[in-house]
Amino acid sequence: MSELSSVAARNFERYYERVAAQIHALVGPLSEDRFWTRPFSFGNSVGHLVLHLTGNLNYYVGTQIAGTGYERNRELEFTDSSRRPKTEVMKDFDQAIAMVNSTLARQTEADWNAPYTGKGMEDAENRFTVFLRCAAHLQHHEAQMIYLVKKS
Repeated sequence: MSELSSVAARNFERYYERVAAQIHALVGPLSEDRFWTRPFSFGNSVGHLVLHLTGNLNYYVGTQIAGTGYERNRELEFTDSSRRPKTEVMKDFDQAIAMVNSTLARQTEADWNAPYTGKGMEDAENRFTVFLRCAAHLQHHEAQMIYLVKKS
């Protein structure tokens, strides 16, 4: 791995870990009910946002780059009414973060610029763009969770 490739991978890994830790800090104190309750008539619950982030990472990085075979049901990420235990949902989220980080660690210099295809990211030119957008997406929804936790 070249120095630039190594620096990119390490910094992305740290970023994903930092945002995941912040999400855990937000989710930790929530009761099961509060985790799943939509505090407003519009929008999502914190639990559904975690499901969405998990699906997002498992599809864009897992399926499309790591070849995990994950099959995404994006609609269910927002509508799932099963109210799985918060610990299970967070464990799945942690596994997605770990998969992203292990995939990052395997990227070679050529991999960063490898062509990328994935439904919803048709304009992504390469894998670097996908890792960057997924990191931004993660933080976007973390910000929504901050708002939901503080306002509800």
